Parts: sequence; structure tokens; C-alpha cells
Amino acid sequence: MPSLGADMEAGRLVEWLVKPGDTVRRGDVVAVVETQKGAIEIEIFKDGTVTELLADLGSELSVGAPLATVLAEGEAPGARPGAPAPSPPAPENAKARAAEPDVAPATTEPPEAKPAPQSPPASVRQPSPVPTAPPAAPGPRRASPAARQLAEAHGIDLATLTGSGPGGAILFADVEHATSGARDTKASPIAEMRKAIAAAMTRAKRTIPHFYLSQTIDVDPAIAFLERRNAGCPPEDRILLGALFVRATVLAATKVPEMNGHYLDEQGFVLSPAVNAGVAIALRGGGLVAPALIDAVSMTLEETMAGMRDLVGRARAGRLRGSEMTQGTITISSLGESGAEAMTGVIFPPQVALVGIGAPQLRPWVVDGAVVPRHVVTLTISADHRVSDGRKVARFIAAFETLIQKPETL
Repeated sequence: MPSLGADMEAGRLVEWLVKPGDTVRRGDVVAVVETQKGAIEIEIFKDGTVTELLADLGSELSVGAPLATVLAEGEAPGARPGAPAPSPPAPENAKARAAEPDVAPATTEPPEAKPAPQSPPASVRQPSPVPTAPPAAPGPRRASPAARQLAEAHGIDLATLTGSGPGGAILFADVEHATSGARDTKASPIAEMRKAIAAAMTRAKRTIPHFYLSQTIDVDPAIAFLERRNAGCPPEDRILLGALFVRATVLAATKVPEMNGHYLDEQGFVLSPAVNAGVAIALRGGGLVAPALIDAVSMTLEETMAGMRDLVGRARAGRLRGSEMTQGTITISSLGESGAEAMTGVIFPPQVALVGIGAPQLRPWVVDGAVVPRHVVTLTISADHRVSDGRKVARFIAAFETLIQKPETL
């Protein structure tokens, strides 16, 4: 069971997407786990063949508990994870291979990709296409596989239950409450999410020496650029101002790398060679998640917008992936098109910076010596003083401002 958050201790296995005998490749989604932040898809971090599933559906597993056995090509079956097993002497190179971990740390870069097989196994879920709009047609009640199995075993009609998951989805705990007749005996998933957020943010404020720099920025050039670009486009093809903010953050992070990475207790600051841009998403009914756009530097503006729509849709449906929840290197939190004019955020550990952006405001502004009405936003950077200082953050703000005022370069 991987750690899917700074304060995650355990998760409930709700769905297997592989079976013994399936061939898997690094990055394939193999299972779904329910945590305090919703249902998260678990990805595999090595190529190989699944030989045994070690965890049952519905079981609560602590972080680090074995889920399955996956053998690399040519690797001989051994004992279950955690159990000592004698082995004959092996050549030095074999010993080196055996010492390699089965699961790569979330903060490391993936190795060079191997050629993909011609057709992936049907049982392994591949990344889903980017949704352009939430499904509008009503259908069967949405429920996790474990919830459906428990309801079927007890003869409970899902239509009679009220789901407490994202978007009203029925979770295992909802069916448990119905089978036992207990009401409100356990905290709802949203309450559990608030607990997880409280724990992570308390840890962040207690252990990270925050400091803050703010600047008000003219975004009229960006708004005018979007009006020209979106003219005549259907809603699903339009680009929102938030996508420009994400692109400006990503490119500014490449110019000031001290803002992009992780601070680890034993290693100190670890610079990330990739910019994985976390996007703060408010969930319907309450709660907040910040999944990451992986390798956001390589994306175009259109791809960034599509990726953000994808993250929002899957976050609110409770179908995020483990890598998206653990590999963010800098987070952007924007209040959208309307709302408060400024926001000072709390850094998501182990990251070292958070970019907070208020809603655009119409203000008198001096342009070429004349006072004119302009749309402006207040940009506030929350930074870790163990890694950066005021001068570095000021450089980041200057880079962000230059980029956002030349939106055609994004």
C-alpha cells in the first residue's frame, strides 16, 4: 500500500484491475483504494507479471502492507513480501538486481521508457480520455465495486441509499451503515477529508517556516488574448484564465528552480528536474485536493487546459491516480473568475512553495502616464524559508508577471 498523502496511515482496497497472470507495465493502473481524500487509482512502478494478489477487496491496509506479487521477466517466484526465504548463492550481478526495490519512490524520475506491447491486456486500465463535460444522462447509482458487492451480499438496493462520496457516489462505509443499522456512527468521507486536510496543514504550519511575498499584476493583456483566442470556439475548446496562470507558474519555476521540489527530513531540499504542477480543486460538498499535472513544462497551453479539465472531472468523480497525488512539486491555488481579491495559502508538504492567486478586480491603473481601468490580480507566494529567500521569490514573481503579460509566449 503506497503512501498517497503526507498523513495517510491506511487505505481500503475497493477494486482490483488485474488478476494473476496479467502482464503489467510501469504506469498501468492496477487497483483502486479509498482514502480520506476519496478513491485513488494505484499505479504499478515496474514491468512484470502479476503472480499473486495478497489483499482482499474491502480490507483496510496500513501504508507499506503488501498488495500483490509482481515478478520481472525471468525472475523466479520467491516468498511472500516480508517473509524471509533462503536462496542459493548468486552471481554479483544477480545480487545487485535482487537488492533493487520493487516500488520506485514517488519523488524519483521514471527510467527510460521501454517499447510498449502491441496491445495492452484488457484487464489493465489505461489512462482515460480527457472529458470535456460531465455526463448529463442519468444512469445506475454510482458506487464503488466493494460497496456493490456488500450490498448484493446483504440484499440491499443501492437506490435506497444516500451516497456520501464525491458526486453522491455510494461508498463501502455507506453500505456498512445500512447493514448494521447504525447511523452517523462513523464520520462521513467529507469529515474524514477535513481531518486529513487539518493534519497536513497543521504539520505544514508547524514544520515549514513560511514567508510571503505579494504583488498586484495587470492581467488585461491576458484577458484580451483569451477573448481573441476563444472567439467562436465551443465551450469545450475554450481556454480559461486559470490555464494561463498554471503555464506562467510552470515556466517561472524553470527560471527559479529553488521554488520547485521537495524538502525531505533526511536529505534537505531535493530539486525536481520536472515541474509537476499541483492544481488545487474544491470538491462539491466540501474538501480540497491538489493533484498534479505531471511534466507540465512539456504541455502546450491547450494541453494544459485539457489536463486541468481532466483533473477536475476525475477529482470530483473520485478517480485520481496515486502519482498525481504524490508527485506534485509546486501548487497553484486560484480563486477563479470571482471572489476575494487575495489569498495567502499554506504549502503542501513536502513541497516548498504555493502560488495563491486572487480573483481579477477592476482597478484604476497607470499605463503610459495615464490612469485607466484595468483588470488586475493579486499574486501571493507562500515560500519555505529553509530553501528560498525574498530575493529568489521576487525573481519568481517578476518572471510570472512578464509571462502573463505576454500570453502569446505561453
